[in-house]
Formats: sequence, C-alpha cells, structure tokens
Amino acid sequence: MTELSVTQRAVLAQMVERLPDRTLTTLSLAVAQMPGARARALSKMLGEETVDRSRRAVAFAPMIPLFAPRRDGVEGLMFPAAVLPRLWKAASATAPELLSTLDDVRLREDDLRVVSVADRYCIAASGVIRDQPDVIWPVEPGKEAQREAGLTELARCFDLAVMARRALKSLPNWILRPTPDQLAELRLLIRDAGEVTPDGGPRMLEILFSHLTDACLILRLVVHSSRSASKEGVLSGSEMAIFVNRLLAEVEARVARISAFKVVPGVDPGAQIKADIAWCAETLAELDMTLQLDPNGEWGKTARDARARINRSLSATLKSTDKTLDKVLPMKRVQTAGRMTREAPDLSQTVAPEAIQTANALLILVGAIRTAAQTFGIEGQRSQLVQSVIDRITTFVDLTIEAVNAGDVEDAPRVLAHVETLAKFLAIIDATEPARTVRRRAAAAGSLARTA
Repeated sequence: MTELSVTQRAVLAQMVERLPDRTLTTLSLAVAQMPGARARALSKMLGEETVDRSRRAVAFAPMIPLFAPRRDGVEGLMFPAAVLPRLWKAASATAPELLSTLDDVRLREDDLRVVSVADRYCIAASGVIRDQPDVIWPVEPGKEAQREAGLTELARCFDLAVMARRALKSLPNWILRPTPDQLAELRLLIRDAGEVTPDGGPRMLEILFSHLTDACLILRLVVHSSRSASKEGVLSGSEMAIFVNRLLAEVEARVARISAFKVVPGVDPGAQIKADIAWCAETLAELDMTLQLDPNGEWGKTARDARARINRSLSATLKSTDKTLDKVLPMKRVQTAGRMTREAPDLSQTVAPEAIQTANALLILVGAIRTAAQTFGIEGQRSQLVQSVIDRITTFVDLTIEAVNAGDVEDAPRVLAHVETLAKFLAIIDATEPARTVRRRAAAAGSLARTA
C-alpha cells in the first residue's frame, strides 16, 4: 500500500486537529493495531498531534479552560475552540527549538526552565494575536464586530498569562481561609493586573474563574479582592458585579427546571434535577455566607424569590410522596372481634407497576434533597415525611409477614417480592437499618413458606 499523498496528509491533518482529546486517544490506539504504510503514516500523525497537545497544555495552562464552556452551564468568558490550535501553532513556531523542554512531565510543575519556556510562548501568543489576526481568528461574514472584540479580549488575556500561571498556585489558599499575607497577595495581583491591561482586575478573575469547578467559589475571590466588596450596595455598582449576576442567572435557569419538573412513572428523575437542587442550594448558601445581601436590593430579592420557588416545588413533591404511598401500601378494614375492626394490608391486591415506579422516583428525590433541605426551609417537612415513610412501611411489612407466617396468604412469593420492593424504598431514603430488618424478616418468612 502506498504512502499518503500530500493532499491526503493535509486533509487528515485538519481532521486530526479538530478531534477531541478522548477521541484522539481512542483513535491512536486503534490505528496502532492496523497494518500497512498508510496506517503507519496516520499513526505517526496522531502521535505527533498527541505530543503537540501535551506541550500546548503545559504552555497555555492558564488559558486552556477559556476555550471551552463551563461544565456547570454558568456563563463565563470563552473563545472559539478552533482558535486555540491555530494560536498555538503560530506561537510555538516562534521558538520551535524549545518545544522539547515541555515534554518531561516530572519537571512541569516547578522547574523554572519549563515555566520560563511556557511563559515565553504565552508572551509570543499575545504578539501573534495582534500581528496575525486573520490567521488566528479568520473573518466570518456577519461576525466582524464580535471577532474584533474577541481578538482584543484574547490578546489582553494572554498579556496576563504569566501572572495568572503564578496566581493559580495560590488559588486553593484564596478560596479557603486566606491569611492576611495571602489576602494582600491577591489584592496586589488584582492591582498589578489592572496596570497591565484595561480592566485587568476583572479579567484576571475571569481567568481564575475558568479554573474553578464550583462556580460559587468565585464569590470568595471577589470579596477578598477588596475590603468593601462584601456589601451588595458597593459590589453591585462595581465591575465585579458580573460574577454575582452570572450565578443568579444560572440559579434562575435551574429554578425554572426544578419548578417545571414532573415525575413520570418508570422514568428516573435523573442526575440533572438532583444536580440542579444541590447546585442551587450550594450557591444560595455561599451567597448568604459570603455577601451581605440587602433584603430590599435586587440580588437579595432574587435570592429570596429563588428559595421560595424551590420551597414550593419541593414541598409539593413531599406532599405527593405521602399520597403515592397509599397506592403501594394498600390497606383494608378487617373484622377482629364482634364489631371491632382494624386496618390490615390488602394482600389480595396486586400493586400497579406504575404506582411503584412513581413512588420510586419520588423517593429518589426525597433522598436527593437531604443536604439541600435546610437551605430551602423544608428540613422539618422532609424529616417528618421520612419518618412517616419508615413507620408506614415497617408497619405494613410487620402485618404482611405475620399473615405469611400464619399461612393466610395465597400467593406468598408475590407478596414477599413486594416486601423486597418496600425494602428498596427504605434504602433510597437512607433508612439503612430498617431496610435490613425488612429483608431479614422477608427472607425468614420465605424460608418458612417453602418448607411448609
């Protein structure tokens, strides 16, 4: 088989450049097992691309997150992903003889030579953005203004890259409990960034924000950056207000999803709704802890309204859970002595699968809001519901097991299978010990029924 032609190499190079990192790794492993000259040529291209991306990740480490959207959906400064490889190719071409310096993974974190080379490429990048804008960010019809603004912002971000690389080492300290010296270091960084580029302080926080997995932690950096930034009246009128506005906008979007959520039988509530509840709780709690919100201010009203809407939605969920249990714990009145009657499980009735699926979905939500309940003011209601679920299920199971042991049940396997389902319900709401007790009693009753 012949080698790849020049045209084929050019086309493949463009395709390889666009591959996500995970796909590149998977494809490299697959192609390495293929025979033939073309496969070897492609394998070499993939290997070179992998090495090049590894070098780029070291050199552009402070800037890399700015070329992808945040995973939590919060708005942030972002540049087109296609700009990154073009920018790196142009910047690395200014000193190709130094690229191998970035290859030794053991030296990347602390070695001064590696850091110096990485910084050099970032400085080169800020220059090529200005000198080769058409190469770095080609013009698209109708997007000229957006492109010009993006190029200016990108160049100014890379002007701060050297400072940002050093700042990232202190980031863990700044978002925990910084010492006075560490606070002074952060404030000096913000001031120095402002001297390097216009709006350098907020831009530096944008870079640090892109490295934070938990978006709400940016509030701590904002507050620590100024002695008076914790007050809503001061902060809302400053250039740092954009970070609070972004968080509250995402809270609003997630509250809308929570409010619109409807339980569908047979469909798991999913990770999204549970993540939305947990995220809103964490963010609103951080707002309370970090900022001095004015109850009558815009931010204070937005946060209060978000809590109230989530409270209403989750309260409705808790109420409907209790009602749904009526369908999975069917009861009937039985005569005991004379005219006396009591409630007993209706074991002749087969519980509908839809009722079980609905109860399962609702209880998953009840379990998921355990850590968020305090923030939304429903901890008492949730605790009361959980205890009610435990009491109702254990009472139902006790009476059911008694009936099975007494031989009063026609279809014992079906009834005991339902008991196992109820044990799973207890486990979902973290009632671990009651769930174990139910399973032990069901297992013993099943053994007795089989030997009878």
